[in-house]
Amino acid sequence: MVARYPESGAAIAFTVVMMAGAFQILLGTLKLGKYITLMPYSVVSGFMSGIGVILIILQLSPLLGHPSPGGGVLGTLSALPDLLANLKFSELILGLLTLGILFFLPQKYRKQVPAQLVALVVVTLFSVIFFDTDDIRRIGEIPAGLPSIVVPTFTSDIVVTMVIDALVLGTLGCIDTLLTAVIGDSLTRKEHDSDRELQGQGIANMVAGLFGALPGAGATMGTVTNIQVGARSPLSGVTRALMLALVVLVAGGLTEPIPMAVLAGIAVYVGVNILDWAFIQRAHKISLQGMAIMYGVMLLTVFVDLIVAVGLGVFISNILVIERLSREQARQVKAISDADDDDVPLTESERKLLDKANGKVLFFYLSGPMIFSVSKAITRQHSSVDQYQAMILDLTDVPMIDVTVGLALENAIRDAQEAHCEVYLLCPNEKTRAELEKFKVIDLVPDQNMFTFRYEALNAAVKQVNT
Repeated sequence: MVARYPESGAAIAFTVVMMAGAFQILLGTLKLGKYITLMPYSVVSGFMSGIGVILIILQLSPLLGHPSPGGGVLGTLSALPDLLANLKFSELILGLLTLGILFFLPQKYRKQVPAQLVALVVVTLFSVIFFDTDDIRRIGEIPAGLPSIVVPTFTSDIVVTMVIDALVLGTLGCIDTLLTAVIGDSLTRKEHDSDRELQGQGIANMVAGLFGALPGAGATMGTVTNIQVGARSPLSGVTRALMLALVVLVAGGLTEPIPMAVLAGIAVYVGVNILDWAFIQRAHKISLQGMAIMYGVMLLTVFVDLIVAVGLGVFISNILVIERLSREQARQVKAISDADDDDVPLTESERKLLDKANGKVLFFYLSGPMIFSVSKAITRQHSSVDQYQAMILDLTDVPMIDVTVGLALENAIRDAQEAHCEVYLLCPNEKTRAELEKFKVIDLVPDQNMFTFRYEALNAAVKQVNT
């Protein structure tokens, strides 16, 4: 946009940022945030550990005394031989000293002051006293002052492009923020409000665009660091923002001498703590599928992309869950004609009635939530309906059905009727009955064949076959 519109391109770009923020506010207002975070723990653990690995790898270069080589994880790994061959011992010493303080500072001191702050102050002072300024890469001067306000700009010939870009930007920001919130939940053992997170981020991005700033999303490193030093409330994030503003406006000089190696050491420590050690240590004992998903998501997060990793991980996890549910629910689809069969929970009087049918009545029993994955089991169980004179379809213990199951039941009833098999329906649950009415399945069964109690349905079926 900047290249195409030299004079207004920047304003257009920041307008897109504001539009993305408005879109995020809309998602939060519509309470759609909860759907983004519906994912199994193996996926959460995988991208948590993947982010930890990324943080560690990306800090290897500054820890060894060099600027980041670019190219992300792969760029750093490919440059690692050169980094090791030309490492700067002075910066490596500072980084290792930082890590030493972070890992070995006694717990009694950690309760008084965060280990990260101790390491930052102590090692920075050490570097100022024992090393020349030219020997160590430091933060240096930070630009001060506030940015000017950007007036929103719309250009008619690219308004569609602006909307699409805003939707993509807003969606990615939502996913990134809520994934960070999930990591925070796993560390604090609390539950965030996804919709409020989106509304807050949307407001922040609208303000950011107004001041010509880049769009923001949940920062995993900042979140984890905040939690590790004891933060538990939203005030910690506000305090962090105010401190950054203070540094930018008036206290930039205090941060100038901080060595880059010290920041790298702190980042490595954060990365090590983000790794989900509790799950990694026992994943192989809990579930091979869960372990495979966790490591797969972790590797994809490190070497491909976080969004791809989470999307693929959730998709595969859901497929595996559906497959397991299918097996379990298929066991709840039962068909008996023998009164001595214990698969269906019939009372003694109901079994005596079924016994009088002499194998001419098929009692078709379903229980539990019926979703699309059990449609094959329904088809399989009623395939021999042409051998019977009556079929009782018992949905007493079914709290819900979906469209696919509704159609499968419709086919079962039609097949029975085409085989001249009288159909009786038990459906006392109002919600299930309403769903059958939507699918027009109720219309297939005569009113006199609709019952609320099993005994009544069995009695009618037995009379019909013995007439």
